[in-house]
Amino acid sequence: MALNKKTIEDIQVSGKKVLVRCDFNVPLDENKNITDETRINAALPTIKYLLDNGAAVILCSHLGRPKGEFNMKYSLAPVAKRLSEKLGFEVKLAKDVVGPDAKKLAAEVKPGEAVLLENVRFMPEEEKNDPAFAKELASMAEIYVSDAFGTVHRAHASTAGVAAYLPAVAGFLIGKELNFLGNAVENPQRPFVAILGGAKVKDKIGVINNLLDKVDTLLIGGGMSYTFSKARGGAIGDSMLDEERLGLALELIKKAEDKGVKMLFPVDNVIARSSDMGGKTVCEAGKIPDGYEGFDIGPKTIELFSEEIKKAKTIVWNGPMGLFEKPDFAVGTKAIAEAMANSEAVTIIGGGDSAAAVTQMGLASKMSHISTGGGASLEFLEGKTLPGVAALNDK
Repeated sequence: MALNKKTIEDIQVSGKKVLVRCDFNVPLDENKNITDETRINAALPTIKYLLDNGAAVILCSHLGRPKGEFNMKYSLAPVAKRLSEKLGFEVKLAKDVVGPDAKKLAAEVKPGEAVLLENVRFMPEEEKNDPAFAKELASMAEIYVSDAFGTVHRAHASTAGVAAYLPAVAGFLIGKELNFLGNAVENPQRPFVAILGGAKVKDKIGVINNLLDKVDTLLIGGGMSYTFSKARGGAIGDSMLDEERLGLALELIKKAEDKGVKMLFPVDNVIARSSDMGGKTVCEAGKIPDGYEGFDIGPKTIELFSEEIKKAKTIVWNGPMGLFEKPDFAVGTKAIAEAMANSEAVTIIGGGDSAAAVTQMGLASKMSHISTGGGASLEFLEGKTLPGVAALNDK
């Protein structure tokens, strides 16, 4: 995928109306209070740059899954309120997306001001990438800025369609994602180590396949490691297993051998009869007795993986090492996060649960980059074309 895309710094924005696709899909509690502002904060550098450089800013985003209907449970009103507080002026919220109120606010917005359109997914045409709807959205502005990395793997009207009608460039957030993830995958400093965990093999097949052409070492942990263990003839007790992909696991092991990639698996596991009963113990990998389930990597694996992390110059991590939501089984994930935090390497966390774990453990500031897109960063690491990136103008 060509990553050499124009950003907001490559174009003149002064006096222009700029439509910005943000990712304001924030979690809300039952009283509509925002419980995590990470995504709003991530959008601020792009918004402030545009305002400071004399652009009139029209913001748009989705929130939740309203399924193409005006459902006020998913209104962006809480986001407009919080943005107003953070920017120090009122960010007016349109009552619609491309209707009379949106058009009126877009027409009235002045340089140095910002307005917010209502949830783009209130319109069924958004997820269908309907050209007429994309054209309506585009008609309110003179420039399109894409800054919602979490949605660029979807070809929707506001993420890809509008780029057919306006000059289209990346905001700072997408620029940073392309820079870090792109360099890691296409031009890494070596040794390049990838750490993959999480529950399901099927979610990571494409990633493993693509990374085997790029990395020097691949560390496999988490729930999916038990399928590899079983494929290699190990006993995994009642651990998570993807029966259908045992053959594929062997093919991937063979591919790593053929390419000279060091593929490492857990050598010991933390096991228990269930995740709730306590009574955890450590056993050698591939020797888990019946009635027991593996929930984390063991101390010898932590040591083995940490040694590889120490040698690395570039590290990409996607997927926890165990059931990190439970303190009993969070030790492996925490140890890997700490090893990365103490590393001199370029450290990239590929979104999703790994990002949540690192943030929860207070180690986010120690990483070079934490991707804001779970699905998007996975597809990026798989080498897939991301429609919302492909649609942007090349430098």
